[in-house]
Amino acid sequence: MPDIKIVTEVAGRVCALPLEVGASVSEGDDVAFVEAMKMEIPVAAPATGKLKSILVKLDDVIAEGQIVAIIAA
Repeated sequence: MPDIKIVTEVAGRVCALPLEVGASVSEGDDVAFVEAMKMEIPVAAPATGKLKSILVKLDDVIAEGQIVAIIAA
């Protein structure tokens, strides 16, 4: 099964990464939080699997549509 990309729907600054690589995630689990317009917006896993990699760091400024992490299904 192919890897699943977790993509942010908003541009902003990464303010929290609550999970670590290797963690099991379920569909809807928050993988990152992006601060935009003084709000913390969660970036949720679109499917269940194991967190294969995190492609951003705390305080990174990211664009809408950017890949935040990869899940191995």
